Amino acid sequence: MNLLQQFLDGFVRVQGWLLDHVVQPPLLALGLGSYLEVAFDGVEFFLYGVLQLSVAYLLLRPLEALRPVEQWTDRKAVRVDVLYTFLDRLGIIPLAVFALLSPVFLGLEGWLRFHDIIPPQIEDLLPSLEAYPLVSFFIYLLILDFAEYWRHRLSHTLRWWWALHVIHHSQRQMSLWTDSRNHLLDDLIGGAWFAIIALCIGVPPGHFVGLMVAVRIVENLAHVNARISFGRWGEQMLVSPRYHRWHHAVDLPPGRAYRLGCNFAILFPIWDRLFGTQYLGEGMPATGVRSPELASPAHADRFWVQQKDGLLGFGKALRAALSPRRLP
Repeated sequence: MNLLQQFLDGFVRVQGWLLDHVVQPPLLALGLGSYLEVAFDGVEFFLYGVLQLSVAYLLLRPLEALRPVEQWTDRKAVRVDVLYTFLDRLGIIPLAVFALLSPVFLGLEGWLRFHDIIPPQIEDLLPSLEAYPLVSFFIYLLILDFAEYWRHRLSHTLRWWWALHVIHHSQRQMSLWTDSRNHLLDDLIGGAWFAIIALCIGVPPGHFVGLMVAVRIVENLAHVNARISFGRWGEQMLVSPRYHRWHHAVDLPPGRAYRLGCNFAILFPIWDRLFGTQYLGEGMPATGVRSPELASPAHADRFWVQQKDGLLGFGKALRAALSPRRLP
């Protein structure tokens, strides 16, 4: 038995133990036995989150200590990103998103089945891929990354969406934890986007969690506070910390409006190159946004203040978009 199989067997045993001894008793006591299947998936997501966080911290935190771009005496703003990360990676926010979106997806799936519409899988189009699961996994990853590029670009283009996404960009102490610093409504939209695309292209359930973990590990790496680049050719293949830092830069190259920005790719820079949004800058620029309100201490390290500010900006942008234009 190889190491991978041993790991998977151990993972399933831990998942089953947590379900039986920690999750199941309170659910049955509350008369929520019908949610056990959902709880099983939730435990799996939690364990993958613990695994992904452990890998990210053990590999990336030493890099931040050895080769930091910036050193901070006050790390309060970083600590709020740690809170975001634990809420996200350990399944609290994703499970809330699932609870809110589950009726929508169940209705959509039921409608598709009623009309005999079955989203084709890559394996249906290319049956030979059945023997090469890693190849099919990479193809799904490529398609989802293409969709994520456009989701990210739209979040900078649409003013109401930018009002939410700017919370992510307001961090001036960018670190490996910053990836999860998102407004809750932005997380809801992003979760729906990812799940709908996955449903439409027929991502197998066995691939779904693995795809999310792969995306998140690279996103942690992209935000790390360390002087790392992948070199001239490497940065054309995978988003590096230097590549993504230019996306977060306070001052962008001349001619690029900040809200629209550059380097939107999540995993593969090829999308920026194809659609004209790539900037291969040298150095490690300062990060954040030029907004006194968003840079203030009252905003920088307070979770609920950030959530409130995002909703206020969202409402203002939405009202402006829906109101009739006044003639001069």
